[in-house]
Amino acid sequence: MQTPPLGSPQPGNNPHISRRGFAASVTSAVLGAVFLPALGSSASAAPAAPSRAAADPVVGGGDLGPNVIVFDPSTANIQGQLDSVFSQQESAQFDTRRFALLFKPGTYNGLNAQIGFYTSIAGLGKNPDDTHINGDVTVDAGWFNGNATQNFWRSAENLSLTPVSGENRWAVAQAAPFRRMHVQGGLNLAPNGYGWASGGYIADSKVDGTISPYSQQQWYTRDSNIGGWGNGVWNMVFSGVQGAPGQSFPNPPYTVLGTTPVSREKPYLYLDGDNYAVFVPSLRTNASGASWANGSTPGTSIPLDQFYVVKAGATAATINQALSQGLNLLFTPGVYHVDQTINITRADTVVLGIGFPTIIPDGGVTAIRTADVDGIKLAGLLLDAGAQNSPYLLQVGPSGASAGHASNPTSVQDVFARVGGAGPGLVTTAVEVNSNDTIIDHTWIWRADHGAGVGWTTNPSDYGLLVKGDNVLATGLFVEHFQKYDVEWSGEGGRTIFFQNEIAYDPPNQAAIQNGDRLGWAAYKVDDSVNTHEGWGLGSYCNFSSDPTIRQDAGFEAPVKDGVKFHDLLVVSLGGVGQYNHVINNTGDGTSGTSTVPSNVVSFP
Repeated sequence: MQTPPLGSPQPGNNPHISRRGFAASVTSAVLGAVFLPALGSSASAAPAAPSRAAADPVVGGGDLGPNVIVFDPSTANIQGQLDSVFSQQESAQFDTRRFALLFKPGTYNGLNAQIGFYTSIAGLGKNPDDTHINGDVTVDAGWFNGNATQNFWRSAENLSLTPVSGENRWAVAQAAPFRRMHVQGGLNLAPNGYGWASGGYIADSKVDGTISPYSQQQWYTRDSNIGGWGNGVWNMVFSGVQGAPGQSFPNPPYTVLGTTPVSREKPYLYLDGDNYAVFVPSLRTNASGASWANGSTPGTSIPLDQFYVVKAGATAATINQALSQGLNLLFTPGVYHVDQTINITRADTVVLGIGFPTIIPDGGVTAIRTADVDGIKLAGLLLDAGAQNSPYLLQVGPSGASAGHASNPTSVQDVFARVGGAGPGLVTTAVEVNSNDTIIDHTWIWRADHGAGVGWTTNPSDYGLLVKGDNVLATGLFVEHFQKYDVEWSGEGGRTIFFQNEIAYDPPNQAAIQNGDRLGWAAYKVDDSVNTHEGWGLGSYCNFSSDPTIRQDAGFEAPVKDGVKFHDLLVVSLGGVGQYNHVINNTGDGTSGTSTVPSNVVSFP
C-alpha cells in the first residue's frame, strides 16, 4: 500500500471506529434556529397553496418554492446568504431543513460557498463553464473535530471554479456527489489537516490539476478528465477517466477501467433563455471523459411546464395524479410524507430532486415503485424509512419483470435510502431492482449505525439491495449495515464497478447472524444459480462493536463458474473488532488482526 503523504493519518488508526460508534444526533442546536428566508429566490416566500384533490387537474411548471435560493451576478450579499444557510446546516445531520443554492450563468467573484448537510449547489447553465465562481465550493469537517467520515447528504453540480488557493476542498463521505464540475486547479478530498475521510464519488467532471485524496479510504471516479491522482489508501476505482493512474491494485490500490460500459449522466435543471427546463443527457456506451469535454452534452431538453413542481403540502394523491396526466416530477427541497406509493408507469418519466428532498412512507407503504417500461429516470432523492415497516423503499419494476431495455434503460442516480438515524425506521428490503438493464449510478443504501432510532431491534432491515433483473449495471455502489445480505444478486449478467460496504456493527452475538452453515451473511452475495456476473474494486469492512468475538466467514460469496469473475477485492477488520475468515468464499485469508490492514484478492476465481 502506498503511504499517505506526510501529515495524513495512517490506515491503522481507522476513523470508522469513532464515526460508527457516534450515537448522538446533532440536531438540538439547530432545530430551534430561525428558518432562513429565501433571499434571492426566484419564488415568492408566500405559504404554499392548499393541496389539490386527487381528481383535479394538476398544472405543470410554476415557481421553485421558498427553499430554493437563486442567485445572479448582481445579487446583493451573496456571501452573507451562503453563510446563513451554512450556519444552519453545518452540523444538522438529522435535521428536516433542505436547501438548493442555484447560480444563474455568469461570473461570481470572491465567494466561498461552504456546503453543509442537505444542501445542493448547482449552476443553471447548459454546461458547467457557463457559470463560473472565482472562489471555492468547500466541504470541511470543523463541526466534527476534523473528522469528515460523517459528511453525508450534500452535492455540487454543473459549476466551474477557480479556487483561491489553487486547490478546492471537498472532504466528504457517502451520499455527496460531485458531478459536472470543472475545477480550474486541484481538488483536495480530505479535511483541513488531512483528518479522517471516507467517501466518495465524482462523475462527468474536469479537474485541471491533481486530485489529492490523502486520507480517503475509498473513492470512485467515472467518465471524467483529471490532471492527476495523488495517492490511495484502500480502494480507488476509475472507469472512463482520462488522466487516471494505471492499474496497480493492491499497491497502490488502483482499479482502472478504460471506459464505462454504459452510462447516462444525471438530468439537471437549467435556464433555457429565461425559462427553467430539465436537460436529460443521452445514453453513452464505452464512455471515456466528461460528456461535455468537447462540446455540449448530447441529450433532450424538457420545459418545466411538463413537470409537476412538488413543494410543501403536496400529497401522494396529487403526485400520482400528476403522473397519471403524463407530467414529470421535480421535487424541491423538503420532507414529504406519502400515505400511498408513488407509482411511475409511463416510459421516459423523469423524477428529479434538488436540495435532497426526502420521501418518507407512512402506514407501511412502498415509497416509490416503477413499471417495467423504458427509460425512467430517478435522480436526486433521499428515501427515509417510516415508523411502520414497509416491504421496500424503492422497487424498480414489478416482481417477475421480463422486458428488455438495453437501448433505453431505467437509471437510478443519487438516490439514497436510509433506515433509522433521523428516527426509528423499518423496511424489509431497502431497494429491489427487477427491471432488466437498469443502471444504478451512485447510491448509498444505509441502515443507520448512529443517530436516533438505532439498534438491532429498533431499526431492523434484512436486505439493502436485491437485484433480480438481468444485465443490471451498478457504478458507485455503497451499501451498509443490513442484517442479512447487504447486496444479493440473482439476475444474470450483472456488473458492479466499485462497491463500498460495512457489515452491520450491532449483532448482539454470533448466533444472531448465523446463516445456515455459514458464519454471517456476506456483504455481497451472488446466488448459486447465476452463470454470469463481474465486479471490479469491491471492499467490505467489519466492526462488530457489540461483540468483538464475532467472525464472518467471508465478505463476498459467489458460485465458482467461468462466467462469474471478480477483480480487486478486499476486506478489512477495523481495529480488530471482529474478523473475516476469508475474502471471498474460502479464498483469501481475511484475518488482519488488529492492524486495520486490508486482505486482498486480485482475481477470482
